[in-house]
Amino acid sequence: MDAKPVAGGPLAGGHLLSAISTSIVGILHEHYGRGPMRAKTYVLDDIIVVVMRGSGFTPLEQTIMDSGEPDRVIAMREDFQRVMAHRYEQKIEELTGRSVLAFLSQAHVEPDITMEIFFVDGPLEGFGAFEITEPETDGSLAATSGESLGPPRGGGSRPPGGG
Repeated sequence: MDAKPVAGGPLAGGHLLSAISTSIVGILHEHYGRGPMRAKTYVLDDIIVVVMRGSGFTPLEQTIMDSGEPDRVIAMREDFQRVMAHRYEQKIEELTGRSVLAFLSQAHVEPDITMEIFFVDGPLEGFGAFEITEPETDGSLAATSGESLGPPRGGGSRPPGGG
């Protein structure tokens, strides 16, 4: 799937997801010397999550891992993500037309997974969510659609509006 604007407008749908994954991986490859084996981007309302798997370890990181100190590798990767945050945020803002309000990054060693999470200043077109707001006086949760979600019946979950 190519990452070109749809009908001359901003990127949307799968084109936007593809462009985000490709851009974040490109930034990593350029500045880290390697990128992940797989990357997948999810958008839900005003949240963008990029999940990268299998980036492998540099020889330096592998040496540290072999010495029994995987926490040092995680700390080093987290430091790198902090240094790269501004570049990531700029790219997300360029691709979405939204301002990044917050950026979170999480690295895990085994399995090798990195997550980049961006909170933007408004929902992205075509990607929705069901929002739960403050609890009602009866303990149920109020939904933004005006429906109330009561406690589950019979140990299962209940769809919005009853069910």
